[in-house]
Amino acid sequence: MNKVVHVAVGVITRCCEEEGTLYFLTKRLQEAHQGGKWEFPGGKVEKDETVAQALARELKEEVAIDVLSCQPLIKIEHTYLAKEGSGKADKSVCLEVFIVDNFIGEPSAQEGQGQGWYTLNDFETLDFPEANKAIIDKLLEKHF
Repeated sequence: MNKVVHVAVGVITRCCEEEGTLYFLTKRLQEAHQGGKWEFPGGKVEKDETVAQALARELKEEVAIDVLSCQPLIKIEHTYLAKEGSGKADKSVCLEVFIVDNFIGEPSAQEGQGQGWYTLNDFETLDFPEANKAIIDKLLEKHF
């Protein structure tokens, strides 16, 4: 059995008069696990750290914002397979996902990755890690 990586994820949002709600995404570095795919920023929950503390720390490090408040959205457990159809686990994750709509600063990728603000409609053209699909489904459910 492989280890489960516990991750705090922030769905950073902003309202835009013309386009409605926008979501800040970063693009994983090519050499990373699931490299080249778009994601909601966040990172690993460290030992002796709450999920909220991890979220605040990771978003400060990764996209240079200070989280003032957040609301839980969804918890996802997902196992990535090493190769399509191999049946062997590559990595297992537990994502605790939060809406972050109250923060200080302008989100900006700090680790050389791509970045951008996108609408829900834009998501159809972007490549996300499989575990992120449940986040998108939840956002679509809440939006309509």
